[in-house]
Amino acid sequence: MIFVSFLSSFSKPLTMALSNSSWRLLQPSFFLMGIPGLEESQHWIAMPLSVLYLFAVMGNVTIIFIIWTDPSLHQPMYLFLAMLSGIDLVLASSTAPKTLAVLLVHAHEIGYTVCLTQMFFIHAFSSMESGVLVAMALDRYVAICHPLHHSTILHPGIIGRIGMAVLVRGLLLLLPFPILLRRLIFCQATVIGHAYCEHMAVVKLACSETTVNRAYGLAVALLVVGLDVVAIGISYAFILQTVLKVPGGEARLKAFSTCGSHICVILIFYVPGMFSFLTHRFGHHVPHHVHVLLATLYLLVPPALNPLVYGVKTQQIRQRVLRVFSLKGWI
Repeated sequence: MIFVSFLSSFSKPLTMALSNSSWRLLQPSFFLMGIPGLEESQHWIAMPLSVLYLFAVMGNVTIIFIIWTDPSLHQPMYLFLAMLSGIDLVLASSTAPKTLAVLLVHAHEIGYTVCLTQMFFIHAFSSMESGVLVAMALDRYVAICHPLHHSTILHPGIIGRIGMAVLVRGLLLLLPFPILLRRLIFCQATVIGHAYCEHMAVVKLACSETTVNRAYGLAVALLVVGLDVVAIGISYAFILQTVLKVPGGEARLKAFSTCGSHICVILIFYVPGMFSFLTHRFGHHVPHHVHVLLATLYLLVPPALNPLVYGVKTQQIRQRVLRVFSLKGWI
């Protein structure tokens, strides 16, 4: 401890002259501030966050259980929904427990390796969720535009390969994040003005060159979100073109209703995510506590709302949930 304090008393150029190998022996712990500017209200803020996390866990576990145990739901739409629920469980659980510990019991310290691991899971599984939303858009396109060939195009083997591709893409694209961060030197205060270890929040603490980290982070964000949004947009353009050719208003309404839940989930996921991404890089006039609060909600609101959206708007899921709970005597 004395040696660390001695090193930190030197000037920045001398600290940066240390080799990476020697600095890694002194990897810092990070201090998560929570929600800067709202310290007095953090325990109240933690209450709705706890409710969202509880809803996320219960809702997504229920969706996975119902789809897993009901063979009639082993169809592309529901299998992709099970993937989405699994990803949401990991996404919420990689963030909420530590965030709530910071806000409720002031457990601000987080180890260097734990911080990088949390950051990797958050960004990797966010990428996977985006990929699953593209797969669900593809399923809607095939179901509406090529209904007679739906089961032959999206057979179980194809669904498994799509799921594997989404998983591998998320892991490979985001694996360089912690690797590149381990090359950085943290010779300044390691206080993260955030409720969890977010990539750019950690990068900003480094006193060594971070151009590669920033460029790669921007490239991944544009590649994942940009390509995925374009793919979803093209799918729905074809869907809209097909639906408008369908005679009869009732048939059109039914076709649109099959896409309603998916569109809601897309908006819930991408809108706050894009706001958080743009604020980190360009939103210098946005109050920091507003950015942190919205970034925290971004990782909890979609996992909490997605099961509700699909449970309410999808008849098969809704009926199966009611049947399960009625058998248990809860309703």
